[in-house]
Amino acid sequence: MKLGRVSFYAVSASVWLSVQARLVTVPVVPFTETGGNYNLSQITDIVVDSRYVNAIDHQGDTLIPPTLQEFAETFQGDLKSVLGLDVHVSKGDERKQNAIFLTLGNNTGFKDAAGTYTHEGYELAVDGQGVVVTGASPLGAWWATRSIIQIATTGDLALPRGSGVDAPGWGTRGAMIDDGRHFYPEDFLIEMCSYLSFFKQNTFHVHLSDNLYNNVDDYSREESLDLYAAFRLWSDDDAVAGLNKRANESYTREQFDNIQTRCAKRGVTIIPEIEAPGHALVIVQWKPELGLEDLSMLNISHPETLPTMKTIWRTFLPWFHSKVVHIGADEYDSSLVSDYTHFVNEMNTFIQQETSNRKSMRIWGTFTPKEGANVSKSVSYQHWDVSADEPYFDYIQNGYNVLNSDDYLYLVGGWSGSFAQVLTLDKIFNGPYGSPYSPVVFDSSNKADNPSRKNPRVLGELAALWNDFGPNSTTVLSAYYSWRDALPALADKQWGGDITEKEYLSVFDSLHAAVPDQNLDRAIPSNSDSILHYNFDGSHPSTVNDQSGNGYHGTVHGCKISDKTLHLENGCYVETPLGSKGRDYTLSFRVKPTSHTPGTLFAGPDSTFVNGNGTISNATLISGGNPYSLNYTLPINTWTDVSLVGRGNTTLLTVSGKGTKSKTMEFLARIGVNGQSLVWAPIAVEAPLSRIGQGFTGLMQNIILKDGAPEN
Repeated sequence: MKLGRVSFYAVSASVWLSVQARLVTVPVVPFTETGGNYNLSQITDIVVDSRYVNAIDHQGDTLIPPTLQEFAETFQGDLKSVLGLDVHVSKGDERKQNAIFLTLGNNTGFKDAAGTYTHEGYELAVDGQGVVVTGASPLGAWWATRSIIQIATTGDLALPRGSGVDAPGWGTRGAMIDDGRHFYPEDFLIEMCSYLSFFKQNTFHVHLSDNLYNNVDDYSREESLDLYAAFRLWSDDDAVAGLNKRANESYTREQFDNIQTRCAKRGVTIIPEIEAPGHALVIVQWKPELGLEDLSMLNISHPETLPTMKTIWRTFLPWFHSKVVHIGADEYDSSLVSDYTHFVNEMNTFIQQETSNRKSMRIWGTFTPKEGANVSKSVSYQHWDVSADEPYFDYIQNGYNVLNSDDYLYLVGGWSGSFAQVLTLDKIFNGPYGSPYSPVVFDSSNKADNPSRKNPRVLGELAALWNDFGPNSTTVLSAYYSWRDALPALADKQWGGDITEKEYLSVFDSLHAAVPDQNLDRAIPSNSDSILHYNFDGSHPSTVNDQSGNGYHGTVHGCKISDKTLHLENGCYVETPLGSKGRDYTLSFRVKPTSHTPGTLFAGPDSTFVNGNGTISNATLISGGNPYSLNYTLPINTWTDVSLVGRGNTTLLTVSGKGTKSKTMEFLARIGVNGQSLVWAPIAVEAPLSRIGQGFTGLMQNIILKDGAPEN
């Protein structure tokens, strides 16, 4: 039996209740229930309305928007991976029984907080025949699919019958990451987009160039020119030869295309930022003549500064598939406001001309009109600190659009004397004034200095994570853990939802486990807390049997196994089917080095555990190319019982041996810049599991990986 769209709505309208309610998802979904449920296990098809199969969303920030058909195919994969539902995707002129029908349409409820029509709205209707999704655009329909998966996850596949109209309060929602001072691999950014998307966040702002704190009074010119600074895009174009000196910590065009495409596939736009004229030491290191006395700032009056910046942008603009690009323009010399304004306006004109007005430009809030900045109204501001500006009075009332990244939710990775390292639920649910946070909270100290919720010039909010103290302060996945537990709650507020903290905590664990196309927790499926156990007993010469019962058998590459012992020498190793284990874990083993030569004990995609590093013999964990060493060396020709433990944001090593008292040590990161603000801080490193040995010479026994890190 098939029901046409018209008959479905005609029948359903007579029975739907008038009482407005909502479903507890993240964000919440307005929904009026009519009674009873529809079990999603009955679904056999996703039917895409034939009229809109190739429709795309022209109003969002991406220049590579997926079609409705492409969103449907991604949804199909998610239903399989998350809910175990194997459904077909087809096109049709009408809905059919036991199908999810995706179509497009207009609805008076598709309005944002300002009362303006939004292309991201959708209507969700569930009855005894299945589900109908009506999106304002393909992107709106995509957000509905996130709701369907979340409802099914929390309801054991049962969807309540009824309907609801949902729309975001603000158009820009998500997070910003400082990639300039800490490199994040391609796959990490893609996985983060999956995380953002599941909670209906549509923007990932990637800060692609920066340098460590540069104090002209503390550093000589030579020290400044040698300070850590990075530019993360790698081009073979002669015009920018020498700008990027970190090829192995950069993105090629192919990689950056892949990041943007994979993120757009899930409704998330990458907003790229190349920072200048401040935070521009990497450019000055390339062309020292362009720097002011503070070499992190470009001398805008130098005749080659603007041409150089235009060359950089001309090279990389074709890489960027977003309608908005960010030129930084943060924290510049306050005596040069006129030069600053000229720089911003000149770059704005250049970018619009180069892209035939397909791209607009954004800058950080730095200088205000009352300070003499006369920036074009076509440039949008991104606010971060009320000491730099008062967005409502300085920008909004002067006709500028403003994106909120206020330092109320500002994070600094690893350590900071001023800012937090982890986003907390308290700041989101209780806010600066005892009420839930909102994207209109630009000033957390003075409520009267904030615009109304309905102000149309508030673009939205991005939560910023900075790496002020550079790449060794954190691991790659520390960024995810800074946001993990609370960013979805913020997503509800960015959307305009009203989920309470109690409601959020009641659904978070189940929803978190359902986020598709990522494994940022580096979780490993296991039948018990024992994930892997190699006791090297009865192993085939080419296979190591996993005694845990999980079947994670290893493959031997050139090593000898005898007497329940793995003999590692001449570069041999054992390959496992695993990669990394995230928090929390205990990796225990017995080891007997027979050589002073440094070598790898365990290696994985996120880290390596080595017995010595370079010229030192210390036990060392390496993550993101950064070594974290202990004041400890495994004794030669002696058996030692070792446990590598990841507990929360700490990593520990416990060692003991015959006649030796057990000793526990903590891996720490030494955080600071050239002698300034030096502190020791915890570092969380994932357990490396892809490979055992290679380069290490010695014996190993009884390797056990367990989920959990019990207190001693």
